[in-house]
Amino acid sequence: MPHYGVFITDPMVLGSDVMIVLASVGIVAALTFFRRWGWLWREWLTTVDHKKIGIMYLIAAVLMLFRGGVDAEMMRTQLALPNMNFLNAEHYDEVFTTHGTIMILFMAMPFIFALFNVVVPLQIGARDVAFPYLNAISFWLFFLAAMLLNISFVIGGSPDAGWTSYPPLSGLQFSPGPGENYYLLSLQITGIGSMATGINFLITILKMRAPGMKLMDMPLFTWSVLAACILIIFAFPALTIALALLLLDRVLGTDFFTMLHGGNPMMFINLFWIWGHPEVYIVILPAFGVFSEVISTFSRKTIFGYKSMVFALMAISIVGFLTWVHHFFVMGAGADVNTFFAIATMIIAIPTGVKVFNWLFTMYRGRIRLTMPMWWTLAFIPCFAIGGATGVMLAVAPADYQYHNSYFLIAHFHQVLIGGTVFGMFAGMYYWWPKMFGVILDSKWSKWAFWLFNIGFYVCFMPQYALGFMGMTRRIYTYSAGLGWTAPNFISTIGAYMMGVGFVFMVVDIVHSFVKGQRDLTGDPWDGRTLEWSLPSPAPHYNFATLPKITGRDVWWAVKQGELPKTDVLPDEKRLRPIHMPKNSGMPVIMGVFFFIAGVGLVFGVLPLDIIGGLGVAFAMFKRSFDYNTDYFVPVDEVVHTETALGRLQA
Repeated sequence: MPHYGVFITDPMVLGSDVMIVLASVGIVAALTFFRRWGWLWREWLTTVDHKKIGIMYLIAAVLMLFRGGVDAEMMRTQLALPNMNFLNAEHYDEVFTTHGTIMILFMAMPFIFALFNVVVPLQIGARDVAFPYLNAISFWLFFLAAMLLNISFVIGGSPDAGWTSYPPLSGLQFSPGPGENYYLLSLQITGIGSMATGINFLITILKMRAPGMKLMDMPLFTWSVLAACILIIFAFPALTIALALLLLDRVLGTDFFTMLHGGNPMMFINLFWIWGHPEVYIVILPAFGVFSEVISTFSRKTIFGYKSMVFALMAISIVGFLTWVHHFFVMGAGADVNTFFAIATMIIAIPTGVKVFNWLFTMYRGRIRLTMPMWWTLAFIPCFAIGGATGVMLAVAPADYQYHNSYFLIAHFHQVLIGGTVFGMFAGMYYWWPKMFGVILDSKWSKWAFWLFNIGFYVCFMPQYALGFMGMTRRIYTYSAGLGWTAPNFISTIGAYMMGVGFVFMVVDIVHSFVKGQRDLTGDPWDGRTLEWSLPSPAPHYNFATLPKITGRDVWWAVKQGELPKTDVLPDEKRLRPIHMPKNSGMPVIMGVFFFIAGVGLVFGVLPLDIIGGLGVAFAMFKRSFDYNTDYFVPVDEVVHTETALGRLQA
């Protein structure tokens, strides 16, 4: 049971308190010493530039990967040997709850949103997203929701009902402290931001493509974002409803999920997985888009079967909604229901298989270059094939009765999400790093990080399949000696630590790239095919001085091959006009802070904080409604000066 004084008595929590205070003092001191407060506010905290928002998402995702990774190392340490006392049962439950929640909603989601923001407007020839102000609000809602969940560890106690938070375990009777409230409020706040992002990018892709760009001319990454946005828009409302009803059960004493008073906990489970299973595809479809771009670029070939890839993406997004019940085959739905959802689950392997074969055919007879984005992509294919095969095993409902609550499921889940999403996001990060920062992220540290993370991955998760067959159930925090589980668990823990060291090497690589990394002066270090590589690295804040003319797919590649005139893509002096751009605004971050205050008030039941937070949000929205000074024009002279200095202006 969580207790409010835990931050005083638990040495691990006390140590975290000290680290947070020291880190905060260090950041404040550094900003003050270097006089960077103004710069931080003007250039970053108030920005509505999609590229900077993408970078902020990326930084947050890496930080959350660190937090979720530390949780994972703590769990594996606890399970390395039988009868370990590194964590007690309550603390272990808290750690695996926050590990799952952070990795799915506060690491994977911001990672894909980072790539959405950095890449999509540049790939479709747009100067910004459809709603730049809303884009900034989305980021700050996500960021402050992440902070709300993270402070639970040191103030009041973390949630401990698992990342799915099934009632009645998550109800007030069995989770009476503030931990579960932290979970519900933080997910609710970030869910609002995610919905807004899905709508924003759907509209951006449909309405802001460059002149001449048809839907079937779009790069596959943009198609993957479109498919993910459709899923976000239809899936997240189910999560919002589930969280709101559970919060009402806890705060107001309603009984939506309380069986003794007419409620039904199975309804929460259905609502949760109506969101939860599409969520798997929300985070993995953009990774499929990344792999398509990387394989095409580094094989120096157009993607094999473009149209079938598009149809596969859309098919996955539709069928993904018809599989949620496979998460609870064992909960008594009946043979007919289980059969329907088993078949639907197996069908989804077909479009996924199409994509894998198309990637292989693209590489066939291609002039392959083994760069770091390509290494991560190649590592994904066998990893995801194993994850897909074990997924089909789990889709067989009778067999699932044996696997469902075992470590086999843990191994499969991580094989798919790490091998798919995380490898995809790493490939995307390495691929578009020059476009974000103007330096290339590809050194000996990259290779060390790649090999340690990959080998560690198999060392960690392959033994867990065996543990599942040996009868080890998930969610246990210790086990007795003599069960035969010791050696596989110990090996698995070694693998987890190898992955952790790989992550550290990746961070070293990032730092190295800024200090001694190779600068990209071309804007096109990979000899790319799509529009973003026609821009300098980093791109100007207005992206395109003149909007490109699109007459097909891979236009930038065609221009480089001399098949199209340069003025179709590069800035044409005769077509220069003042560029309409949005102004920065401090309101999104202020609105996010008031959401945070209201969240804290609801977590602890402090009414004045709820009122302050609610009034603050209302005031921010009211003020914005009457703010007419929200945009400006970049004068032609400034555009000419910038483009001339970059040597790009075409006469």
